[in-house]
Amino acid sequence: MKQEEIIKYVFLATILAAIIGTVASVLVWGNIRKEERESSASMGRSEMRLEEARKTIEARREIERERKKAMAELAEKEKRVLFVAPPKPDMEKMKHLGCVADGFLSDYGKRGETMAKYITKSKCYYLHRALETWLEAPDFDRAKDIKEEVKRDDIVYGMFLAEALDKNEEYFFPEENRYFDFGDMCRPGTNNDWGEHTCKPSFGSEEYRKYLREITREAMDMGIQSFMFGQIHLQESRNLDPAWARIIVTDMRVYAEWLGMDIVVGAQTNDIDDESYLGLFDYIEGGVGINSEGEFPKRSDCHPRWWQKEGDWCWALLWNDRFAKKAQNVLIHLDWSGKIGDDMSHFTRMDDGERASTLRELYRFFTDQGNGFLLPVLARLAVDNNGCTGVTKHFYSPQQRYGCKDEQVIDDIFSDWLKK
Repeated sequence: MKQEEIIKYVFLATILAAIIGTVASVLVWGNIRKEERESSASMGRSEMRLEEARKTIEARREIERERKKAMAELAEKEKRVLFVAPPKPDMEKMKHLGCVADGFLSDYGKRGETMAKYITKSKCYYLHRALETWLEAPDFDRAKDIKEEVKRDDIVYGMFLAEALDKNEEYFFPEENRYFDFGDMCRPGTNNDWGEHTCKPSFGSEEYRKYLREITREAMDMGIQSFMFGQIHLQESRNLDPAWARIIVTDMRVYAEWLGMDIVVGAQTNDIDDESYLGLFDYIEGGVGINSEGEFPKRSDCHPRWWQKEGDWCWALLWNDRFAKKAQNVLIHLDWSGKIGDDMSHFTRMDDGERASTLRELYRFFTDQGNGFLLPVLARLAVDNNGCTGVTKHFYSPQQRYGCKDEQVIDDIFSDWLKK
């Protein structure tokens, strides 16, 4: 074969190979595009199915939200229909027939039913701090059980909103379907201030405000009408700026009004003497500060046991004009901390006659000024106080069946006022 013919055949073969390659490429590219179109269509269908599923789930969630909302509204309506509001608290009776019943509804002393029998036959009109929250969330089920044992419907029950939290405490928050985070309620720098795992709460914490809102509403739902903030200066903003109590107390009053009931709100304000702030509360509350003979300072604004010179810590004596004239009402009582040397420690170390005369003198002194004096029926004692005791050695109570037989003198003091 001639060289020219060989070159010709090679040239034709090259052209043919190029044609075949081009056709193959076109075919392959066509298949790829077809697969891409089919894949894209499949993905589109998948996305459509996912979108439809998402919409279905969201619709179901919306239906469930609406159902829960309707159920909650129905429950609220039923609550309003079934709720029978107790009578409006009478402040004059609170001041003259008030009793310290610390933790009575929280079953302090573990003698709830026994104490309920005493309360039933007593002349106590107001039970101060009956429901406690010191390092413990309130147990409303137990509180309701004890309250039902009191066979009277003319009592004003009080709740204490303590300045002490246990960060490990558990309490369910139904509105958000979760448990409260007590650690998130703490004031910075107060870790372990009341013992391990404890802190002081801060009104500035949204979590704490939600907690207060929840427990005070539950308390109102069971008929509790007096609410007192413990050592509010430890819970409030420094320098009262902002004064969170204005918001918190307003919210409490709005809910009470919605229920159709009246409440009173108090606070342990210590040496706060801002008139606009004290005016937020229906009453301010504090201790006497007696010594072992039952004597106490009558004219000072700060207790001389701690206040010796300017700049010393002031344990405020609230009946002094510095505070009393700026407050709506003042309630005084024998102070207790569960430690030796407090008012109740001195009081329970007295003999029967000394205790009787001390109660009479304190009641006369404070009520003559227009203030209230709350007589003790349940208060914590130091275990090693070596004085008379009540339901247990940890607690004072006045029943004749126990060591501090003050039941009759308390009854007589109240009877004398009722005769006026």
